Amino acid sequence: MYIFFLSQHTEKQNFTEISEFHLLGLSEDPELQLLIFGLFLFMYLVTVLGNLLIILATISDSHLHTPMYFFLSNLSFVDICLVSTTVPKMLVNIKMQSKVITYEGCLIQIYFFILFIVLDNFLLAVMAYDRYVAICHPLHYTVIMNHRLCGLLVLACWVTNVLNSLLETLIALRLSFCTDLEIPHFLCELNQLVLLACSDTFLNNIVMYFAALLLAGVPLAGILYSYSKIVSSIHAISTAQGRHKAFSTCASHLSVVSLFYCTLLGLYLSSAVTQNLRSTATASVMYTVVTPMVNPFIYSLRNKDLISDLKKILRIKV
Repeated sequence: MYIFFLSQHTEKQNFTEISEFHLLGLSEDPELQLLIFGLFLFMYLVTVLGNLLIILATISDSHLHTPMYFFLSNLSFVDICLVSTTVPKMLVNIKMQSKVITYEGCLIQIYFFILFIVLDNFLLAVMAYDRYVAICHPLHYTVIMNHRLCGLLVLACWVTNVLNSLLETLIALRLSFCTDLEIPHFLCELNQLVLLACSDTFLNNIVMYFAALLLAGVPLAGILYSYSKIVSSIHAISTAQGRHKAFSTCASHLSVVSLFYCTLLGLYLSSAVTQNLRSTATASVMYTVVTPMVNPFIYSLRNKDLISDLKKILRIKV
């Protein structure tokens, strides 16, 4: 570790070429560590198993080879990757009674966390478009949502987010740090890293907030537009049974969208109200761990075909 001593009051700063950070986690209370370990291990296993079952069900049954289930299986895969980016490292640190994450490990975690959390957002927007076409243009659904378009939509989501994550991570490489290397979180987040930096962070903030506005705002606008059209189409249906059937086709997706954005909104509102970074880290558990865990339950509980396939996979006799 190399330390360059410069005086801040003479327009110089203490910069340290660091090799590691310290993740403070959700709590430093030793009595809570075992509880946190058990809870997060349980949630991780449930998340991986639940989303893996969704993927297996959509692959094994030819009746589920439709755009809706294609996008759902991609969402499940991304959710598995999202929790696998953060939770295992947290569990290892608790087990080893360590708070250390290497500088390289932190940047890698930042890259994949940005990639998968924004991919979730993009896939929810694509799924909203799929529901819009299914309800507003049912006669042209199979023509519009063909295999080629579905593949291109998913590919565009991946390419856009891979490039965005790469850009934000590469810009983070220019940051220099002082002696305070403690991150009050259970994962490395880009904004937390920027807060620790002693060097100029103007470019990082510009890129970070512009990317957040663009890559979160555009998909959200697409979701709101799609559902405004869906609601108008449902109101135009003359029979109550027809309205119920149309609404049921998008109820699960609407529930997942509401959960995802409500948890994000709650996180940023809580961070704006309180300056307690540890409380913000606790609130972020909702969208980083809890939401990927409950998504399979939301989709499967309202879908008879999916429930039937899951029972076959698990060899459950009705």
